[in-house]
Amino acid sequence: MQEAVSGGKVTLEDALRLLTLPRFWALVFFVIGTCIYGVYDQQFPVYFSSQFPTLQEGNAMYGYLNSFQVFLEAAGMFCAPWLVNRLGAKNGLIFAGMVMAMRMVASGLVEGPVLISITKLLHAVELPVLLVSAKRGDLNLRWYPRYHLAARAGWMNDPNGLVWFDGWYHAFYQHHPYSTQWGPMHWGHARSKDLVRWEHLPVALAPEGPEDKDGCFSGSAVVDGDTLALIYTGHKFHGDPDDEANLYQVQCLATSRDGVHFTRQGTIVDTPPGLHHFRDPKVWREGERWYMVVGARDGETGQVRVYRSDDLREWQDMGVLAVAEKEMGYMWECPDFFTLNGKRVLMFSPQGLAAEGFKNRNLFQSGYLLGEWQPGQPFVHEGEFVEMDSGHDFYAPQSFPTPDGRRIVIGWLDMWESPLPEQQDGWAGMLSLPRELTLSADNRLQMRPAREVESLRGAWFPWPVSTLNNQQIVQVESCDAMEVILQWDCANSSAEQYGIRLGDGFRLYVDAQMQRLVLERYYPQYGLCGTRSVALNLNDTLSLRLFVDSSSVEVFVNEGEACLSSRIYPDEGARGLAMFAWTGTASLIDAGAWQLE
Repeated sequence: MQEAVSGGKVTLEDALRLLTLPRFWALVFFVIGTCIYGVYDQQFPVYFSSQFPTLQEGNAMYGYLNSFQVFLEAAGMFCAPWLVNRLGAKNGLIFAGMVMAMRMVASGLVEGPVLISITKLLHAVELPVLLVSAKRGDLNLRWYPRYHLAARAGWMNDPNGLVWFDGWYHAFYQHHPYSTQWGPMHWGHARSKDLVRWEHLPVALAPEGPEDKDGCFSGSAVVDGDTLALIYTGHKFHGDPDDEANLYQVQCLATSRDGVHFTRQGTIVDTPPGLHHFRDPKVWREGERWYMVVGARDGETGQVRVYRSDDLREWQDMGVLAVAEKEMGYMWECPDFFTLNGKRVLMFSPQGLAAEGFKNRNLFQSGYLLGEWQPGQPFVHEGEFVEMDSGHDFYAPQSFPTPDGRRIVIGWLDMWESPLPEQQDGWAGMLSLPRELTLSADNRLQMRPAREVESLRGAWFPWPVSTLNNQQIVQVESCDAMEVILQWDCANSSAEQYGIRLGDGFRLYVDAQMQRLVLERYYPQYGLCGTRSVALNLNDTLSLRLFVDSSSVEVFVNEGEACLSSRIYPDEGARGLAMFAWTGTASLIDAGAWQLE
């Protein structure tokens, strides 16, 4: 109990302080309860046997009862995670305690072998729930998101299979449930009525067949009549996994009628000759046929291949849809292909792009090409590759249509080979907010928070500040789930830097000399330091929406003109939110925050 110890030497003050800790008294009552239960449990066999005509018959029945209790406890360990997922760890402990209290009271009141047996068997209910809740309670939730989707425990990366099916939004994701490190990939699964409040479901796919024995990699989902179909990459090695020549990736199918339990249908597209990296299928329907794009690597050149099918099972190879031009990457992951305002959008995550000035600063990027395409014709793109998000952490976005016709995209809110401090807390990785995609008049892809996000809004707190003059003003003492609205009058601001900060590790500010909006994070204790930025026109008004969660910030600039998303790791007690302006004045048109619930 570190709170009670001020140094290496224990003082009387430390001992007295120990008496003020709720955990100390919880331990005291637990020990007392355990002692009382131990005395009761030792006397129970004698008391139970006395309920029968002979001691021999009583001992035999006690043996049967004990065996049945062990069986029920084992069965309870399978059911308890489901219950605790719905109750939560804290409520699970309360539930187990209530059952224990009821059992203890009943044991002193009931008579007869049947009622006594039922009372004893209640232990098979409380014990599994107690153990699972205690284990779940071991997770440190200091950085666990309040309103973003993350796995309950273990590793998470790419979003997969985003789809609307049978009245629910479904989100699958790359998941290693047994470790906070990347490992053999499973498909985690959650569903939601509103895109922001998610219900966790059992793992949908696990690496268990010959076609995916080393991992169920990324893919997509489509609705085929009354069936939900998952199309994913089976990852496998034929021989030594350290030799890339033994790597084979095939596209597989699994189907479900209820959206929860899936039947594997096996391989539907084999690895093309000469390729090894061939993954992340995205399927859509156009006219009377299904189409699929798959990311691939041919030597040191990334590409996207396209296929066509009538039934999701037999696929025709239609060749290469797009190929990396010079210095455009050795692998194109997670391709997506859709239409906005009559333009075809090829969205993908290239690997191997070199940093160039302010561009391509992350290890890997996610972005898009615009162009024209018709089935059977080549994709002709217009202009250059454009990054979708300019922050530190955004990768592998996937889009899907909503029932009302919007195009929504969700990405992985992390970056490969970047430190993930939450791994020490029993989980790793999270997904971005759902974002609506639109195309601007000048053919730029724009992202705004999906309107469903506004349903999280609670109380509104206006910030009565119109001018900052070489000063800093604290607005929120502890910020962990807020939407911040800021509107800066850049044309009438003279400060060299002005913006907002969270604790000592995060700043978002206008740099007037560089004419850029800068996102800066500084967490040297975790190896996470650096800046990302986007260009600004300082003759215009700057409108910002910041979504702050326990360990993330997503910034939307001027109604979707730009986005910056980054993970943050403030220490406990260092979540104060303050506005500042240095070396001059900064003018505000509007400022305030919504509490998100």
